[in-house]
Parts: sequence; structure tokens; C-alpha cells
Amino acid sequence: MLLPSINKSLNELVNLLRQLSKDDFTNPCPELSYASIGEHCRHIIEMFQCLENQLDSGIINYDHRERNQWIQTDVEYAIKQIEAIQNGLRNENKNLELQQFIEGEEIRIQSNYFRELLYNLEHCIHHQAFIKVAVLKFENINVDANFGVARSTIEFRKKCVQ
Repeated sequence: MLLPSINKSLNELVNLLRQLSKDDFTNPCPELSYASIGEHCRHIIEMFQCLENQLDSGIINYDHRERNQWIQTDVEYAIKQIEAIQNGLRNENKNLELQQFIEGEEIRIQSNYFRELLYNLEHCIHHQAFIKVAVLKFENINVDANFGVARSTIEFRKKCVQ
């Protein structure tokens, strides 16, 4: 169920991106503390890319992102990167170490591929919620009601309706 959920969130993001103009994608948004929608998309994409690019080493450090400006300035390029992520998702779990430096001190935490995929899914949804706030001002943009809403919240809302 994890991979289909990731694909669903990334497909929702692609559907939104296909509706944006270059200016919508790249202009600073007051609603995003003057970051652009493109910057938030780059952040989502590069977190997934970090996981995939570092997977074989067994050590994942999300601080080692490329920060590729093309992703945040070219909608089509961003969509291609999302599609590459979707094509690279794996069904096998693998033990990993999560590495981070905090105040100059290295920490390593045991994790695994599926746990990090789940983290990236939740991280993606979190940034989609920001993006949704920014695009609500655009009258011509169609956004799914559940875009940027946690899967657990969606399930909770379904139970409340019943």
C-alpha cells in the first residue's frame, strides 16, 4: 500500500504542476514566506532523490541534496524528475542508517528503506499542503480536496461521515 500511496501523491503533484504557468511556478509567494511553488517542489523531489541515490551505500543523509535550480524553474523538468522517482521506487526493503549532523555532531539512526519511503511520503504531503495554500488564489487551478492532506486524516474523515 505504501508505493501506491506515494504514486498517488506524486501523481496529484504532477496534475497540479501541469496547470501552472512558468510564473505561477517560479514567482515568490507571500503565502510561502516568499519561497516559490517550484522551490517546494524541488525540496520534495530532492528528498526522494537522496533516498534513491544513496540507497546502495546504506547511509542516507538528506542534507546532501543537489539543490538543482532547474527543478524549481522548469515545470516540465520537475515533472520528469517526479516520473523518474516513480519509476525508481523499489519493492524490497533494506536496512539503512540515517545520518545527520546536528550542531557539528554526527548522529546515526537505524532505519530501513520502507520507513524512509514513508517519511518521504509524509514530507511530500506536508509540502503539498503549503503548495495548496499558495495555489488557492489562482481561479483557474483545479486542486483535489485531499491534496496536501495526510492519509490518516483522510481515513479519519471518512469514518466521521459514516
